Amino acid sequence: MLTQVYPVLFHIGAVVIPSYGAMAASGVLLALFLAQRTARIVCLDAGQVWNLCVVALFAALAGQRLLLIAMNWDEVRRHPSWVLGLAMVHHPLLSATGALAGVVFAGVYAHLKGMSAWSTADALAGPLALGLAVEQVGGLLAGSGYGMATNARWAVTYVNPLAARWSGAPLGIPLHPVQAYAALGFLTLSALLFAGMAARRQPGDIAGSGLLGIGVVVFLTELWRDPEGRGVLLGGGLDGPQVGAVLLVLAGGFVLMERKSASRKSEAQHG
Repeated sequence: MLTQVYPVLFHIGAVVIPSYGAMAASGVLLALFLAQRTARIVCLDAGQVWNLCVVALFAALAGQRLLLIAMNWDEVRRHPSWVLGLAMVHHPLLSATGALAGVVFAGVYAHLKGMSAWSTADALAGPLALGLAVEQVGGLLAGSGYGMATNARWAVTYVNPLAARWSGAPLGIPLHPVQAYAALGFLTLSALLFAGMAARRQPGDIAGSGLLGIGVVVFLTELWRDPEGRGVLLGGGLDGPQVGAVLLVLAGGFVLMERKSASRKSEAQHG
């Protein structure tokens, strides 16, 4: 049973470096550098892909921060310094908002630069899945998105008060290390997407598979996550992230079918 997990990775003097923030940043950097390689595979300008990723990242961070401020405006007005602690807050709604903002601004940038939308999405799918895997390791260390109680031998037990303060994780209770399950799922998905890059039949295949795969991983791992604060739909049959996961699976399936249909039309026209 794992009990020694650390919400704080290390200190630099009086400065605290949270595990979640450090791992999330590492995942972003790893995804950025790998996207340079995948961009070349699909014949895109690696510099433009780098810039697009940076634009999407800043848009996602800004979207999350603005939503947090809006949701906690009364507290922020009374205690302006509390804004500095907002980065410690993790919630599925924040992730969804950041992802949406990032996708919108990335799409605008790609359009302005005349980048192929499907090839760009293909180049980003594998790095994104790998970045999510690293981010989930940070969640495991911090207690963010913690799992349900379990008696399994591989359970994780949080004992550091910061895990409860920052992420709401219950202390002293063995929990499913669901973040590790998700990390393994995203890692497997990223390996499959990278392997499929060389064999893609038309632009969009990797992106569609990535959307579908991310949806599957999210839906399945939510079965072991504690439902607190994740929303309840259909009488408890689904939570908020699972609804988002279903939409991702549908979107991935639609992309794959649309790309297959487009390929057939192209072949017929050139036939």
